Amino acid sequence: MRFDDPAGTVGAALAHTAAEHAGTAFIDQDATYTWPEMDRLATRIGQRLQALGIGHGDRIGVILPNQIEWVALYFAAARIGAVVVGLSVRYRDTELDFMLSDSGAKAVLAPASFAGFDYVGYLHAARARMPHLQHLMFVGAPQADGDGDVDFGEWMQDRAGETAAPSGVGPAPDDLVMVIYTSGTTGRPKAAGLTHRSQLTSASAQQAHTGMASTDLLQLALPLNHVGGITCGVLSMLIAGGASELVAAFQPDTVLAMTRRHPPTMLVGVPTMLTLLLMHPDFAQGNWSRVRLMIVGGSNVEPALLKRLQTAFPNATLMNLYGLSESSGAVVMTPRGATQDALLNSIGKPLRGASVRVLNPDGTDAAVGEVGELLFRGCGVIPRYVGAQQDEGTFDAEGWLHSGDMGYQDAAGQIYLMGRRKDMFLQGGFNVYPAEVEGVIGALPGVVMVAGIGVPDPVLGEIGRYYVVAKPDSGQTADAIVAHCREHLADYKVPRQVVFRDALPMTPAGKIQKAALRDEARPTPQAGEDDDETQRQL
Repeated sequence: MRFDDPAGTVGAALAHTAAEHAGTAFIDQDATYTWPEMDRLATRIGQRLQALGIGHGDRIGVILPNQIEWVALYFAAARIGAVVVGLSVRYRDTELDFMLSDSGAKAVLAPASFAGFDYVGYLHAARARMPHLQHLMFVGAPQADGDGDVDFGEWMQDRAGETAAPSGVGPAPDDLVMVIYTSGTTGRPKAAGLTHRSQLTSASAQQAHTGMASTDLLQLALPLNHVGGITCGVLSMLIAGGASELVAAFQPDTVLAMTRRHPPTMLVGVPTMLTLLLMHPDFAQGNWSRVRLMIVGGSNVEPALLKRLQTAFPNATLMNLYGLSESSGAVVMTPRGATQDALLNSIGKPLRGASVRVLNPDGTDAAVGEVGELLFRGCGVIPRYVGAQQDEGTFDAEGWLHSGDMGYQDAAGQIYLMGRRKDMFLQGGFNVYPAEVEGVIGALPGVVMVAGIGVPDPVLGEIGRYYVVAKPDSGQTADAIVAHCREHLADYKVPRQVVFRDALPMTPAGKIQKAALRDEARPTPQAGEDDDETQRQL
């Protein structure tokens, strides 16, 4: 079957791969799981979910790090037509309350505790508050404690022998398979409703573009509750028939040790992860001998980082990946055979089945080389949000996804990302895109991370403030950074303020959380002053 076939579903894709590939599908610490075993687990767990009264369209929240129980529950839910709601282990009660309530979750799978948070206690209290939340499933919790809790570890034992198909009518391609909440860098997060078709179409386009194969081993550290982990990782490898080693929590020491046990052929990561990996003093002790493909995505990638990766992995093909929750996964990637300039400075071209527009503020198409908002259609683009938080400006009547990202397209069709629309600021009447300045600062020796925002100024309206994380022995100073920018940028783009930090706030997906920096920089309103922006954030 074609994995982007109009009749395809995730459950059917799993069955097909299990029939074609008997090899390893997942490695989770010391345990390995083959594709046929995953297929049987999905069927048996699906039957158990149905026995609880969970069926077509019901929502199941999953709060787990990257581990095999996450994947098994996802495949099982997909097989019976239930919908997984991806939740981060970094969320706490306020965030979980909103997402569980907004999604109407009927069941939740969680650890007994994680990073000091008591999920058993929290979820028992949440169930008392939320009538729709009926079933609690735990990994590592006491079995059946009298409140009807499910020991999911016991369910995971059923991966041998024959199975019968779950009862009832299976899902259709355009049924929901997963809900992912946007990162929520401003305001309430919105629920992106991903379908079987949208996820498989995106994953299939990525697999075809990259040549992922059954002989590949992907080291998967991107969280499964986001498209980077579930679509770009799990589903792309499902289509390829290859193996993924699950990284529960990204730590350079852990990743290096894993490469020595199971040398990967592919790495996928956000810039922060790869920067920390390259900085590790024992980086050379990792076994990178088999790495043939490295994919970098999730946020603006500075050319300096790409150059360092090329030096560290001289035998690997390097690709940028651009995608959103609303596109179900990758929608733009670096073409094979791209020039060095295209690799370092652009995010690539649309994948098979995807179209792009660059839109001016007045709704007209931007000219070649002119910056505008990037719009995408086709491939894995979803039609709408599915929760209470709606945004009528994100999806238009013609099926275009208004990404909120600014960029331009050159004559060869390469797309150049300039950053988020809300990140742009006006300094003395000139448009400044922080991503461009961040790339210049990031090229300096010893600079680990940089994030720029616009802050109010009584004369120029706004000026650029850039937060920099540098190595202790880098010798970088604010004056040196400003002088470097003056050499490489127009004067109106040069930072007016440079702030050094030991760390920057991050979202659960591993992106720099500029909203937190803007909140910090926003002037505190005086008594009696009206601050609409602050009020909307409350």
